[in-house]
Amino acid sequence: MPLASIPSPSEGVWYLGFVPIRAYALCIVLGVVVAVWLSERRWRARGGQAGTVIDIAVPAVIFGLIGGRLYHVITDWQTYFGDRAIKKPYQALFIWEGGLGIWGAIALGAVGVWLACRRRGLSLSAMADTVAPGIAFAQAIGRWGNWFNQELYGSPTTLPWGLEIDQAHGGEPGVLYHPTFLYESIWDLALGFALILVGRRFALHHGRLFAVYVAGYTLGRFWIEGLRIDPVGGVDHAVLFLGLRINQWTSIVLFVGALVYLWVTRDKDTEEIVVSPGGQDADPAHQAGQADLADGSGDSGEGDEPGPAGEPEDPPAAGGPPSKSTGDAKGSAGSPDATGSADSDGPAGGGSEDEGASVKQAVPEEKNAR
Repeated sequence: MPLASIPSPSEGVWYLGFVPIRAYALCIVLGVVVAVWLSERRWRARGGQAGTVIDIAVPAVIFGLIGGRLYHVITDWQTYFGDRAIKKPYQALFIWEGGLGIWGAIALGAVGVWLACRRRGLSLSAMADTVAPGIAFAQAIGRWGNWFNQELYGSPTTLPWGLEIDQAHGGEPGVLYHPTFLYESIWDLALGFALILVGRRFALHHGRLFAVYVAGYTLGRFWIEGLRIDPVGGVDHAVLFLGLRINQWTSIVLFVGALVYLWVTRDKDTEEIVVSPGGQDADPAHQAGQADLADGSGDSGEGDEPGPAGEPEDPPAAGGPPSKSTGDAKGSAGSPDATGSADSDGPAGGGSEDEGASVKQAVPEEKNAR
């Protein structure tokens, strides 16, 4: 028996009276909370309105859970249907028992985000880049739910960090297994920080930072998936194609797709909309462009405060834009935001009458925006 190992939890469910508290669900919820919190800060630092990410997270999470479960049931359909099924068909709805495919969660979750962004007139690509690091951190946290459920572990190993698995969950006495949940959690955590650094260092907009997330995640998932021995696609064995598991082929396809997207959009530099036209989603407590000082933007919403007592505010120049602009009120176009972006969400300085009219149409009047 090895001198060191990682024990598995003896319990994954606790009861508060008659209400079950499941560790798997808690890990998912905690991951979502962290992702929304971080993404909200990043969105505001980019010039977006406070509360936007929180509102969009609702349909994203609902669609994501449905998509993740659908992917699991489709790829493991023999577990619930057919002559060799080991579970009843209705148990495919028991999401608390584990089984969420990240591919389906991201795909259908993106549909929920797209619908919400379209309704608000926001750029989906801008939102995707904003939430990319948060998704990686959410996955890092969510993987610990597999540890509590003693599932998705790897092949036997003699490494000192081998994972103990109970016989009730398929383990053998005295045998340790690769803790693939831990490998992926560490990989996702490192990926999340890398995305933040890359986003600050390079101008990766129009979905390019999200593409880096997809490429980075699938690169790690490919080799981690190769260590797993759980029967994806089958009842007692994994379905293989040309020696690779289903999720490995999915990783290859998405990795190549992410690289192609990065190449195709390498020169794209059109403006992305981060403030809803008309300001209908404005939060009185946080105007557009007002980001947390902790994000490093230093934007305090200039133009919101009146001048000294007894002095009226300076009116805008004739034919020029109003004194308050959307997005990052940095004073010049192309100034970097807290994530290293160089986007400008409104025209800089004075402009022609056409420019002033376009800004007035996109931004509510001063009295309505407060």
